Amino acid sequence: MIDYTPPIRDMQFILAELAGLDEIAALPGCGEATPDLVAAILEEAGRFAAGVLAPINRDGDMQGCRLDDDGSVATPDGWQRAYDLFREAGWLGLSLPAEFGGQGMPRLVSTPVMEMWNAANMAFAMLPILNQGQAEALLIAASEAQKQTWLHKVVSGEWGSTMNLTEPQAGSDLAATRTRAEPQADGSHRLFGQKIFISYGEHGLTPNIVHLVLARLPDAPAGVKGLSLFIVPKYLVNADGSPGARNDVRCISIEHKMGIHGSPTCTMSFGDAGGATGWLVGEPNRGLETMFVMMNEARFGVGVQGAGLAERAYQCALAYARERVQGRDAVTGESGRPIIHHPDVKRMLLSMRARVMAMRTLLYTAAGWFDRAHHHPDRAVADKCRRYVDLLMPVAKGWCTEVGNDVCDDAVQVFGGMGFVEETGVAQYYRDARIITIYEGTTGIQANDLVGRKILREGGATLRELIVELRGTAAALEAGGLAEIGDGLGDSVDALESAADWMLANGRDQLADVLAGAVPFLHLLGTVCGGWQLGRVALAARARLAAGGGDAAYLASLVELARFYMATIGPQAAAHAATVREAGGALTRFEEAAF
Repeated sequence: MIDYTPPIRDMQFILAELAGLDEIAALPGCGEATPDLVAAILEEAGRFAAGVLAPINRDGDMQGCRLDDDGSVATPDGWQRAYDLFREAGWLGLSLPAEFGGQGMPRLVSTPVMEMWNAANMAFAMLPILNQGQAEALLIAASEAQKQTWLHKVVSGEWGSTMNLTEPQAGSDLAATRTRAEPQADGSHRLFGQKIFISYGEHGLTPNIVHLVLARLPDAPAGVKGLSLFIVPKYLVNADGSPGARNDVRCISIEHKMGIHGSPTCTMSFGDAGGATGWLVGEPNRGLETMFVMMNEARFGVGVQGAGLAERAYQCALAYARERVQGRDAVTGESGRPIIHHPDVKRMLLSMRARVMAMRTLLYTAAGWFDRAHHHPDRAVADKCRRYVDLLMPVAKGWCTEVGNDVCDDAVQVFGGMGFVEETGVAQYYRDARIITIYEGTTGIQANDLVGRKILREGGATLRELIVELRGTAAALEAGGLAEIGDGLGDSVDALESAADWMLANGRDQLADVLAGAVPFLHLLGTVCGGWQLGRVALAARARLAAGGGDAAYLASLVELARFYMATIGPQAAAHAATVREAGGALTRFEEAAF
């Protein structure tokens, strides 16, 4: 097995040069994010990821989880110790409010830390992501009394958290939700129903688990507008805040999955013995709005999972290619050299690194937008950042997970036959990565959201604003002596704009044709934004080189990385744009009976 090395140098470069850490630290409420403190956080997080989480990743994959006869779920060896250390160190509340026991760091600081958790051990890292998302939802919608009861435990990680949406008949179509909630005289509710695919729905890592559950009140309207949100704990809470009697909620099965074996995926049953006690969060029939807060947190986190898994797979492939001796040099005929000297292996490795850097820079930049949207005193700046986050959330989730899958696939290919053998370890990342394009909304769902809700609904206004910014970066590259990167980015933006124009022109009368090209459009926007981010990387690296600062070889390699991306990945934008325009007609002409 190959050890995990946190990519601290790349992370610090992006934070300092591109995502605007200094600017974020100057915002109200973000003043503690000083460069020295952030550097210390990254170093310590890297040590924890490499020294505690990564060593148990393989065992978690091999052992998996076990559902015992009493309904309890046993997690893999080492999970309890790792979680106790994780919680005691305060990592879970890194970006959550100090008022409830968190550290109040900006999202820009917590995002690279989250990347390291997922690169080291994705199955483990899924648990704290759920707590973070639930905390954000409760902060927005819970009553003051509910916050005082639940948030301190959730933020600290003393209690676990879940998100309960999916049912056997209601996957992505939440309008089909049947779980019901019956009001009680004391203001509580009794819940009855079943939820599936609930990550960490049952485990013994924490003394209590706080479930957020979507259900219907008796007088609820049909569809998603009739869903309410409820807090349903595993154990009811005593007056002193300690866990009390067991609630009527239990795990009745766990899934046997392709990957993330260390994370229990549970089927949860509510109300088998008279009704699970729960409390309404927020207003009746508006639960989906609140749950979307948690879902958006989760979707961003899943995008970070894509970058983290891709980084880990890349590191494995690079280490193997440096030591594996095989074949002869195709040019010189020389034998006895590592496979990294073979042009196609080098191509795969460089493509992997370029895409990882593009994803990472886009995600960190988006994290900075989150912080500005929440903290910037200028309403215009905050609004712009909020709109950018909304527009590109489907890309952060959909494109980064698809690319993460592709990078893990390439890593197996670099290993050759040994990549298909479990003992080398790289196959686990490929298996683990396969879920990330599916849960929290498939790539198709993300693409439909991008095209329908984020572009067509507002007439492409925010996208056009973004395109102006993309062209500004292309012009800066031209003026900065990086014309080949600037030209490539400009061509990609042309392809993006032409596809967007076509969608906007046909979205009303030919919606089926437009939606047929939604996924290609998501890939198009992701590819262009990836090139945009690497163009910014090249500009920042060139500026630092000119100033005589930093490692010259490293900075020069970043410029070359951008050139490689623009030469090999950037041209795909034109193909994606053509597919957007042509896919619909070909699809609608194909009769269903012909399948």
